[in-house]
Amino acid sequence: MSFIFGEHLTFSQGRGREVQLTVYGDEFYARYEDSEGYSVVYDSDMGLYCYAQRVSGEFVSSGIDISKSPPPGLRRHLKESEEVRGRKFAERYSRMCPPTSAFRPRMRTFKAAMEGRRLCEGEVLGLAVLVEFKDVKSNVRRGDVEAMLNGKDYHENGNFCSVREYFRLISGGKLDYRNQVAGPVTLSRSRQHYTEKLLVKEALDLAVREGLDLHSFDSRAEGVVDAMSFLYAGQTQYLGELWPHSQFIDLDYGDISTCFYTLSSLGRSREELSIGTFCHESGHMLCRWPDLYGYGNRDGGFGLGCFCLMSAGSHNDEGRTPSPACAFLRELAGWCERRILLNQPGRYEAGHGDYSTAFVYETENINEYFLVENRSALGLDAALPDSGLAVYHCDCPVSDEWQGGGADYRCCLLQADGSLDLETSRSLGDRGDLFGRVAGVALSHDTLPSSLLRDGSDSGLIISDISEPGRVIAFVVGRGEERGAVRESAALDEPIPASGLSSAIAVRQEGRVAHLVVEVEIVHSNISNLRVDLASPEGKRAVLHNRTGIGRRDLHGRYSSASKASLAAMRGQPMRGQWTLRVLDLASAERGRLKSWSIEIQY
Repeated sequence: MSFIFGEHLTFSQGRGREVQLTVYGDEFYARYEDSEGYSVVYDSDMGLYCYAQRVSGEFVSSGIDISKSPPPGLRRHLKESEEVRGRKFAERYSRMCPPTSAFRPRMRTFKAAMEGRRLCEGEVLGLAVLVEFKDVKSNVRRGDVEAMLNGKDYHENGNFCSVREYFRLISGGKLDYRNQVAGPVTLSRSRQHYTEKLLVKEALDLAVREGLDLHSFDSRAEGVVDAMSFLYAGQTQYLGELWPHSQFIDLDYGDISTCFYTLSSLGRSREELSIGTFCHESGHMLCRWPDLYGYGNRDGGFGLGCFCLMSAGSHNDEGRTPSPACAFLRELAGWCERRILLNQPGRYEAGHGDYSTAFVYETENINEYFLVENRSALGLDAALPDSGLAVYHCDCPVSDEWQGGGADYRCCLLQADGSLDLETSRSLGDRGDLFGRVAGVALSHDTLPSSLLRDGSDSGLIISDISEPGRVIAFVVGRGEERGAVRESAALDEPIPASGLSSAIAVRQEGRVAHLVVEVEIVHSNISNLRVDLASPEGKRAVLHNRTGIGRRDLHGRYSSASKASLAAMRGQPMRGQWTLRVLDLASAERGRLKSWSIEIQY
């Protein structure tokens, strides 16, 4: 399950009524606040949520339950120390990976993934155990779960597809993951008990006792259960051992043992069944994909946000249309048969839903590179807040694990609007994050965002001329200087007052001036009374006409940087912005009109 940031959720208490709390965190570390913003902890002795106090950097119960007034002097939004948060994170995170010494012979790892046995290809039969508590039962039938996990053309409750079809789609048919559903089994204790005690062993023991043969789930004949999932009755409990998660557990049943498992909820009824969380946790379990968000920045660091299954994308459309795993993860899983290098200048076309293709721009740093993919609002991307071309900056040695609030990610989205909303927790994704239609340069070393490497040097990646979002997005990649031309004009026919006349033309194209031509048409009885200047967007001025042409009528001027020194001095200037023509009539008795003017820039 990806992180929860500021969601208001309902929690039960052992000796009191349900309470609504605001949650910040994930399965590794979470913080809870009441409606007034006071941090709280569950006091198991009292069976109630109580105000949290901090002792040696760690939360302890104040003994005052949150139905009463807070202790005098208690501050809102209290947090544990970074050292304590790091320790608690490390304790939980270590459970995701097997002990190295015990499982080294069975490991198949790949760069940037978590340690452990992975099953990215072929037919995989998983075990899904339905679990009920002594005090919480489920109205969800086994057939409903089987359909959600394995169904063909499954669209119940608005789900885009079943779990099986999701992985077949994004793997390009390489992974066929289906599940056999067992249970329900009924645990011996109430639900609250299992927030502190993991239910997996008890549930699996019950299923085996009822005749379940675990050998059916060993597709590689290695004496290891490939995949186990436990779906518990009732609403998702974002608390302790019931927080949806994927971890390692080593249990022996004769000549077969367990490895990784997932745990999530069934919901309160079949209408709440959605595939998002199950797909996210299965990504951990099967492919050993990491979460692509910053664990260390406990109240933020959204990573790829809603744009990837392994960030917040499992929540898209309330979990019914989860985001596909991004190109970074698909390539690492070996699902991208076509690897198109963008280091050769040219025009490229990216098809939407072409999950077997990776567009890669390599750099001189072996583990640092860029990926490009079409994320138009279609198919699994229909629930995204934006539509267009996605550009990812990847740096495999960087870890998204505990960073102490750091904001570097092994894969980050270059947000087209130049914001850092994902890194600074202001948004899980919004309009402007993807590149829509762009005429001219969209990304280079001096744009915002830029294609600079992490050390601040130029990667050489330039992307320009991006077409409209759709099933196919065309774009141009060029290494070095890209050249083109723009021409803009203004038809005015305005009088020139004694104070002078200014007219501006907006150039929207990014780039730097290589050659410049300005044409001016002025109706006047004596052009030797006129002075005409041009100002660049950065304020650099060039005199075009200065009181020459005594006795001549009307000015039809054409001025080129090839022959006029003042315009030649503008070469290399940024071209985007307002170009301003200024006309002065230095003889008050004369009155003229600026009919039109134009500017042509080669860049």
